[in-house]
Amino acid sequence: MARFFIQSARKTLLSSSTVSKTLIHGLQRHHGTPSIQSRNAPSTFLFQSRYYATDLITKSPFEANILRILRNEIDYQSEYAPPHQPATKFNSFTVEDRAGEQWVIMNRKSGDNEDIKIEVTMFDGLVSVPKVGDDSTGEDVRLHISVIVDISKADGSDSLEFVCSAWPDALEIHKVYVFSRDNKLARPYLGPHFRNLSGELRKTLREYLEARGVNDELSVFLHEYMMNKDRIELIRWLGNVKSFVEK
Repeated sequence: MARFFIQSARKTLLSSSTVSKTLIHGLQRHHGTPSIQSRNAPSTFLFQSRYYATDLITKSPFEANILRILRNEIDYQSEYAPPHQPATKFNSFTVEDRAGEQWVIMNRKSGDNEDIKIEVTMFDGLVSVPKVGDDSTGEDVRLHISVIVDISKADGSDSLEFVCSAWPDALEIHKVYVFSRDNKLARPYLGPHFRNLSGELRKTLREYLEARGVNDELSVFLHEYMMNKDRIELIRWLGNVKSFVEK
């Protein structure tokens, strides 16, 4: 149900440009190996390079050079911070990783008649922030994740949808929509921006989400999860490019 509004919802989250993988991995190289990474990565995620003499015979010098560079990059990414097996659960949520896609789906039940579905992007934005600590000169960045929370009733009635930002240490609500399953309005009224609601109502809606496990702790988990997925997808992509050139 949320899919129709995802593109417009995500545009309301940030006006910054999309985070490139070059930036993400540049940050990783600068700050060191993320704590979530395991040194014992499963072989299913790693495209180990193998050098064959036949490559130099059957491939042109240009293609052979591309393959050499790809293998070196795969080796570096695999050895620098190898990804580990993605989590399949977080508290009461099940986590469905979609290999090769930029979305992750999370599901859980709340009580006897409520279903909660969360759609989560990989890193899709950033903001600059002042550096803190001993080396406080210059700026650092905070990576952004878009989160769509859909809460529906088992009786098929209206559903409530929250459009959120997951920052490294906090969850921020931007919009709250009410959707009818049989709504045929061409342009339904989607409600005010969250910040324009009264303080009491904002607090109550945050508590409503927190009671269902959608909170700051979830944001921390998502950033760790997506940092790992980013490495998995990068290595997978490098392997796919290498396989194509090798054919």
